Amino acid sequence: MDRLNVTQKLIKSHLVDGEMRSGAEIGLKIDQTLTQDATGTMVMLELEAMGLDKAQTEISCQYVDHNLLQTDNKNPDDHLFLKSAADRFGIWFSRPGNGVSHPVHTEHFARPGKTLAGSDSHTPASGCMGMFALGAGGLDVAFAIAGEPMYLKMPKVLGVKLTGKLPDWVSAKDVVLEMLRRYDVKGARGFVIEYYGPGLKELDTMDRHVIANMGTEMGATTTVFPSDDEVRRFMRQNDREDEWEELVADEGAEYDEHDEIVLDEIEPLIALPSSPGNVVPVSEVEGEPIYQSYIGSSANPGFRDFWITSEIVKNRRVHDDVSLDVNPTSRQIIENMVKSGVMLYLVQSGARIHQAGCNGCIGMGQAPASGRNSLRTVPRNFPDRSGTKEDSVFLCSPETAAASALTGKITDPRNLEKLFGMKYPKYREPEDYIINKEMLLKPSSNGEKRELVKGPNISTLPEFEELSDFKVPVILKMGDDISTDEILKAGAEVLPFRSNIPEISKFSFTVIDEQFYDRAQEVKDKHGGHIVVAGDNYAQGSSREHAAIAPRYLVQRAVIAKSYARIGWQNLSNFGIAPLEFTSDEDYDAIEQGDILQIENIREQLKSGEEVVVTNISKGTEFKTRHTLSGRQLKALLDGGIINTFKKELE
Repeated sequence: MDRLNVTQKLIKSHLVDGEMRSGAEIGLKIDQTLTQDATGTMVMLELEAMGLDKAQTEISCQYVDHNLLQTDNKNPDDHLFLKSAADRFGIWFSRPGNGVSHPVHTEHFARPGKTLAGSDSHTPASGCMGMFALGAGGLDVAFAIAGEPMYLKMPKVLGVKLTGKLPDWVSAKDVVLEMLRRYDVKGARGFVIEYYGPGLKELDTMDRHVIANMGTEMGATTTVFPSDDEVRRFMRQNDREDEWEELVADEGAEYDEHDEIVLDEIEPLIALPSSPGNVVPVSEVEGEPIYQSYIGSSANPGFRDFWITSEIVKNRRVHDDVSLDVNPTSRQIIENMVKSGVMLYLVQSGARIHQAGCNGCIGMGQAPASGRNSLRTVPRNFPDRSGTKEDSVFLCSPETAAASALTGKITDPRNLEKLFGMKYPKYREPEDYIINKEMLLKPSSNGEKRELVKGPNISTLPEFEELSDFKVPVILKMGDDISTDEILKAGAEVLPFRSNIPEISKFSFTVIDEQFYDRAQEVKDKHGGHIVVAGDNYAQGSSREHAAIAPRYLVQRAVIAKSYARIGWQNLSNFGIAPLEFTSDEDYDAIEQGDILQIENIREQLKSGEEVVVTNISKGTEFKTRHTLSGRQLKALLDGGIINTFKKELE
């Protein structure tokens, strides 16, 4: 490893445990952490349970960006709790309405050469700054805040060379959609995607943010860009040039696998419902009527994304049948939109302006009408994520979304010249860009004296027993690519219960089967728990650990799947659910919902090797499963969860 790529440099400089050997478990020192309110309440409760005094990181930040709707007391009560906890534990606090965590963190805290762990799966967005930024479950982030290493399997590095120049009407969203067309939702598992090459000069820092954000949708561990003169320019714009340092790959650096994107060949692309990997050219679905066009989110958060939309709709009115929803991503972006006239053009066009936050991306308002198409610049379009049952959500660029808002149907933005005589607007950075840090609250020096403010919706963490033998029914059998949005749905109805595990558990798997909770309650009393079975890539998507905690509260003993998404797999073991894998497709095919499965001597089997034998009592058969847990993870699983392990170590 004499000639290192950027990923290897970042890992090597932070390695505190393990070896840089592909597939081996490594521990990394974490410099910064990011939590948001949909996951951060649990993190703060976990820090309280751990007895933490002060955050041990260089910078930790708590954002309020998901649960902004205040339809009753739950969300505002939790905002007060998070503010008190941030002060108590020495964590920066981003007030409600200040903006989406990822772009705000990139603007004000992200630094080249640093590591970042965030309890949000799109934390890799900060990889645009030459960082090693990891999404993780909240419990892993809590331990990082306490100064513990972040553990993961040493990834391979996929080097993607960028060459050429982006055509008119094509932008960074189309680049990452091209990657999704190639790799789908699991083709980059076990890899860091690192971009390099002369085409980088075509992408500013927030363009790179778009691409790094959605590497998560391919299953990548994270995405990394170099820290070059463009990152320096971005940090200068945000009054942080003194924090910049160059970080580029060594000349002749090698990658485990290679790919190349010729930017000149990219065309406007769109992901069809209901997967980010279901990508086709916009021209293939042009003409489909739409109800909604949605601009913003962590996947298209830059000022340019709103500027290009405003230029397209400038002096025009959106179609009578279309709701053009604009979600500014930060208070700073709003101020610059107002100053530059961008906001005026959007309002005059008939656009609906929403507060700075995640909003409809996570199903917090802006749900589309039944049976109508919604075009969105958000990162994912899993079923029911929008808040509308059986929704029809497409993912696209701001250019495509804005063009379609004018015509009322899916429109290739390249046709705007023919339709309206519109030339492609050439973007230039605004002069005298406004910097707003006023809603970022620094913790006080004596926060340890602060009492945690707990509203009536905050419950204590449930205690879980050690792993033991079981004979329980399979109460749900699922297919491939089951997302955490399907395991534990998002949205305005559910997420206010994120700090109330008994209540939020009632929504477990309801997107797939509305009777799941009732069956889980029934078999808990009769059999002492249950199992679920799934295909490939189980628990993809959001990092929300509620997708493990809530089923665990319902006494889920194990999941048996063909394979797992990285964060979901880690969350299961963190909370004492055995993540087992089928060794053959035939064994998966042979199981039926309702079968009684038994595992005897499970502790001894897990300790003695990777193989675990399962008996199907209903069928009178046996089959072998395996696990890929490290010794550290295995100890936590046997203890019934990593919090139990931590408590034992304190005794």
